Amino acid sequence: MPRDNYKISRYTVAVLLIVSSIAIVVYQVVDIRGVASGVLFYIAQAFLLAGSIFGLDEYVKRLNLPNHFTHK
Repeated sequence: MPRDNYKISRYTVAVLLIVSSIAIVVYQVVDIRGVASGVLFYIAQAFLLAGSIFGLDEYVKRLNLPNHFTHK
């Protein structure tokens, strides 16, 4: 059960990072008709972290699969 809570919290953080990035950009474009460089940096970091959260889980799943291409 604690392991499931850990996964839920990781995925929640990843989704919140993506949603907050999109919301900040929409606000910037509507308010000042442009996007500041600091916002672009935040978006890059948020997407990098969110991608690593989703990608790391997929990588670990693939490592645990039996390798069908090994030669004996």
